[in-house]
Parts: sequence; structure tokens; C-alpha cells
Amino acid sequence: MKKLQAIAATMGLALVLASCASKKAVVESQGSTLPKSSAATTRTGNKANTAQPASQKTDASTGVSAMAFMKKVLDNQVYAKNVVGNMTFNIQMGSKDISVPGSLHMRRDEVIRLQLFIPLLGTEVGRVEFAPDRVLIIDRMHKEYIEASYDQLDFLKNNGLNFYSLQALFWNQLLVPGQKTVGEKDFGRFSIDEKSVKLSNGNMTYNWTTAAKTGQIVMANVSYASAKSGASSLLWMYSDFRQLGTKQFPAHQDFQFSTTATKQAKTVKVTIDMDEVKDKSDWETRTSVSNKYKKVEASDVLGKLLKF
Repeated sequence: MKKLQAIAATMGLALVLASCASKKAVVESQGSTLPKSSAATTRTGNKANTAQPASQKTDASTGVSAMAFMKKVLDNQVYAKNVVGNMTFNIQMGSKDISVPGSLHMRRDEVIRLQLFIPLLGTEVGRVEFAPDRVLIIDRMHKEYIEASYDQLDFLKNNGLNFYSLQALFWNQLLVPGQKTVGEKDFGRFSIDEKSVKLSNGNMTYNWTTAAKTGQIVMANVSYASAKSGASSLLWMYSDFRQLGTKQFPAHQDFQFSTTATKQAKTVKVTIDMDEVKDKSDWETRTSVSNKYKKVEASDVLGKLLKF
């Protein structure tokens, strides 16, 4: 089960970082930047830093420009209900470097499912499934599975996690922790600096880099820093955009998670390289587990997985 353990640990770590403050109070933006001509200037060390919420208008032209930029970024969200395609899945962690064929099935607000197959044979060996109400990890080889609500998993419960934050990362979208979607009403919580959009909340900082002309998100950088808990970062990169309806979806996604919060510093890198991107609806969103499978205890599962 070690391959699946590595995958499950990675997904869990990404969730912890991306959704750490999702059940807390409404996020208020802090410490980001707008064009220098329109923003109040502050100092951090020896560097000047200009910061202003995207919806705050210092003058008419600047206010409209900031709002227009945010609308452009938001307008790149795909309208499709489903994202489906075969993929090559690669995970690197320490000395481990594993590549297997697989598939990605996502249905908006319902499920994110990664299936892994035996090369050439095409037999499913494992499945990782996130839904709003549960996490499911199935090991087909050993007929074992983990199924639990987010509140039942210590590493999720202790960080107030949210399925929708992870969904936003997979779907190449902005996020506000604790919310299902981001709309124009939320623009005041973000700040912009040329080609980037930032949202800060306590020890968490979310920073999205966009293409200058299109406003398409090409990278998401989520960071956490605490004197007590150490530092963690999640770098999620998007490329190979394919047509999906009237919008573009990234068929190639790389995300790398690094943390010093564990006893030993850990870095995990995952690559999802999709062969195709389709909006297919002829599949079930809810996986049922056979009674022949053994349920594995879920309490503090992340801590156990990281020991493999």
C-alpha cells in the first residue's frame, strides 16, 4: 500500500495547507500590492511595498483598472460541470519516484477522484476520492480502505479544512477559505500587483501569478509561517491549456509541497499530465466500497502515512 500511502499523504498535506483557515471568520485582505501610482507605501526591511485592496479606489481610473483585472482573472473559470481525462501520475518524495497511468474525474462541488492503474494491464490498483463530506482512499491490491468525514481526521479537523479550497486548486481558480466560490463581492479581500493576485489571513498567504494578457492563472503559491509550527509551502503550476467548452483548462499540473512542521523536513512533488480534457457526465460520483474490503482506522492518518 506504500504507493497509495504516498499519494494519500500528498493530497492530505495539500489540503492542510490550502484550507487551513477555511472554517474561521471571514477573511480580510492584508499586505499585498497595487500599482505604485495608486497605493499607499509601506516599508518591509529596506524594500518599499505598495498595498491596496483590489476594490479600493484612490481615483477613478485606478479603481476601474484593478476591478477589470480581477474580473478578467475570474472570467477564465471554466463553465464545464465535469473535467475527465486519462493521465500519467508521477510522485516524487525523498528517494521515491513513481509514475503510473491513471485517470482524473472531477464534478464541480461533488467530487475529485484520482484512479491509478497497473501499467499495460490497466487494472485499477488504487483510488483517492475527495467529496464535500468525506475522504476515501481505496487500496485494491490489499482490499483495504480509509473512509472518514473531514472532522474525523485529526489533520483535517485541527486545521478547519474545506473541500472547496482543494477544488479551486485543481480547477485553476481563485479561492477564499471557507467559501464555495469567489465572486465580485469578494474582490475587496484581494490585492493585486501587476500580474499577481494575493490574499492574506493570519499566518496564511495565497498568491496567484497570472498571464499578463489573458489573466489566466499559471501558478498558485500558498504559504504558511509560524514560529511554533514551522513553515510550509505549496507551489501549484499550470500549463498545457486545452479547450474545454469556451474556456481553457490546464491539462498539465505540477504541485510541490514542502514543510518543516514534521520532525524531518519533507518535500513532495506530484505531476498530473492529462492526455485529454473532456466534459463527460456518464459516470457515477459516489464510490461504493465492497464489504470484502477492510476499513483502516482513520484517526490521525496523516501522521501514520508520513512514517512510511
